[in-house]
Amino acid sequence: MSESIEEFAKHLIKNLAKRGASDIHILPTRNRYRIYFRTSNELIEWQKVTIELGSRLIAYFKFLANMEVSEKRKPQSGAAELEIGELQKSLRFSTITNFNYQESMVIRLLLSKQDCKLEETTFFPKAIGELQQLVSAKSGLILFSGPVSSGKTTTMYHLVKEQVDKKQSQVITIEDPVEIEQPEFLQTQLNEEAGITYEVILKASLRHHPDILIVGEIRDSQTAKNVLRGALTGHLILASIHAKDTEGVLLRMLELGVSLLQLQQVLLAVVSQRLIAKKCSLCKGNCHFFCTHFPHDHKKATLYEILSYQLLEKRLQELQEEIFNRKQTNGFNEVLRKAYAYGYITKESYQQFQIR
Repeated sequence: MSESIEEFAKHLIKNLAKRGASDIHILPTRNRYRIYFRTSNELIEWQKVTIELGSRLIAYFKFLANMEVSEKRKPQSGAAELEIGELQKSLRFSTITNFNYQESMVIRLLLSKQDCKLEETTFFPKAIGELQQLVSAKSGLILFSGPVSSGKTTTMYHLVKEQVDKKQSQVITIEDPVEIEQPEFLQTQLNEEAGITYEVILKASLRHHPDILIVGEIRDSQTAKNVLRGALTGHLILASIHAKDTEGVLLRMLELGVSLLQLQQVLLAVVSQRLIAKKCSLCKGNCHFFCTHFPHDHKKATLYEILSYQLLEKRLQELQEEIFNRKQTNGFNEVLRKAYAYGYITKESYQQFQIR
């Protein structure tokens, strides 16, 4: 190969970013490295390179991200900006070494901006109108869920940016890491080594009195409770949380120690979204990556499940009743009572083992 490792790295990023890749995987086999890229849920092989070139490529990216180049035993993570012509790409790196002492690397390509309208990215544009109405609220909490790379951050940013364009507002984001650069927002980023956690930034952000707060992810009980407090004190908060669907989001919040009463007071909506491949008349199925019928950034569209207003209120009420009934008819207590009724256990044992 005549080009330098720097030129090869830039060529790799430029080509795969142009094709809509969200991640690049540099993975070792016994005698070569394979380079793959991911578009949503599809992993596609790009090319094979020698062990030497693959190792040099990983070492170059580690150097770029201020990671320890010589350290191959421990998993590492880092970030860097790479200039490609007039474009600046934000990259996130992570490495893991296999049992043969061969390093692998995954590169996440972050977005700098999104120019298309949300209505153009979904199967049913009516859902965007409902989301826009929800984001126009003065205060409350809107929760988003969906798999990695399903577009949660893009959706939140688009909705808030449209709101800011209509009415001047102060927006603060708390992320790990910042995925979309938006100059009109005050964007903050976690640094746990320096003690800058979600809890620390969230408390500081609320003292800044923002109109809208975007929280990258609710990961633990403390973050969930602080988000609830922020919404209760008159802020509009958009946050993401990992769950399978809208029902799962409600259960996850309860699991994190948030009460149903708190949710009933501040929760405006729960949104679950998926990025799904479009049906292509040329491919006779899902639009293939190399098909030219749809542009690369239009091969998939978002499907939204929105639980809001009366439907949300009804579901929260049903959850309250289910929890009450569960307490009244605990499964274990039922079979325990049956064992006592059949005379298999004593009254003392029955009372001792009851779940209250």
